[in-house]
Amino acid sequence: MLMRTDPFRDIDRMFEQITGTASRPGVMHVDAERDGDWFHVYFDLPGVDPESIDLTVERNVLSVKAERRRQNKDGVESVIAERPMGVFSRQLFLGDTLDTDNLQATYDNGVLALRIPVSEQAKPRKISVGAGPGRKQIKG
Repeated sequence: MLMRTDPFRDIDRMFEQITGTASRPGVMHVDAERDGDWFHVYFDLPGVDPESIDLTVERNVLSVKAERRRQNKDGVESVIAERPMGVFSRQLFLGDTLDTDNLQATYDNGVLALRIPVSEQAKPRKISVGAGPGRKQIKG
């Protein structure tokens, strides 16, 4: 009898406990960057139906929730099922410097992309400094 041995089985099991399994999905991965007056956030959600994405902002907390379901086909037997299924969620705490009222969201090729403008109050501005008698005024 031929038996397959896998010396990395315990490492794989430990990795699944950290990142999640099919019955308990792991965290969704995110990238964030600032480009001038815009803040961009990207969530990896491959295979997720856009209708299942729930995006909310309450105060300064951005919450993303999405679900990936297995396609059950009659008469088809699953041989390997390693892709995580179920509900994925992630929360980000946004600073007061972002204008969440004008947040824009798109979903394309498995990536949820958010574009959030920096609020006007947070943008750098010049301040004029006044002077007392006999002193020069500094203008910005």
